[in-house]
Amino acid sequence: MRGNLLITVACVAGLAAIAASARAAERVTLRNGFVMDCDHHTRAESRVRLYMTAGEDNYIEFASQEIAGVEPLPDPPPATTETHPAAPPSPGSSAHLNPADLAEMLAKAGREHNLDVDLLASLVKAESAGNARAVSRAGARGLMQLMPGTAANLGVEDSFMPDQNVRGGSTYLDTLLTRYHDNLAMALAAYNAGPAAVDKYHGIPPYHETRAYVARVIHEFNRRVLARETQAHHAVASIAASPVHAAR
Repeated sequence: MRGNLLITVACVAGLAAIAASARAAERVTLRNGFVMDCDHHTRAESRVRLYMTAGEDNYIEFASQEIAGVEPLPDPPPATTETHPAAPPSPGSSAHLNPADLAEMLAKAGREHNLDVDLLASLVKAESAGNARAVSRAGARGLMQLMPGTAANLGVEDSFMPDQNVRGGSTYLDTLLTRYHDNLAMALAAYNAGPAAVDKYHGIPPYHETRAYVARVIHEFNRRVLARETQAHHAVASIAASPVHAAR
């Protein structure tokens, strides 16, 4: 599986903080090339504080020489990816898959695209909550919420067919991860808002819905990975403590 997805705890925390505010008003570029958004900033002697919300409590502080520039951001467009619970059923499709069948589909797609199955499961949960007939207000469809044009480009004939949707969505995510050099936050932002928006802002767009989406998927992915590692640790400990193993 991809082992170099560029995600840090600080990055996720920043996304969550910004998502909690109504909008990010400023974009700050650091001299190391990193770009981040904040509500507002203040300067005090040789320090600059970037406030994540409208209040004064939640901020990140940098030395003035670390800041390359600050620019205002436009108001984000209204969110358009809220899903409706039902759509006309397709022959052979089911709104609620058997968890085992879905897990098998995700595992197969993960193997084909070198993607962690828990990442795919986290994306499915955020996109459709496992509803194979989910449709967003923008027209995205199925488990991984593919837009009709994107689905057609990926060779998906029916987005309400779970196996086709998972195959197409996994291919699309793989393409985005390659495009953004395995930067998971950027790839997820492009999955939600489109690559054009990510390229326009040279990073995660200043859209409340997109930032909340990225934070939500990464949080769920981290939760699943931690649970998996904990389960594996307990399994190893159980084997080590078994009488047969101890007698050797």
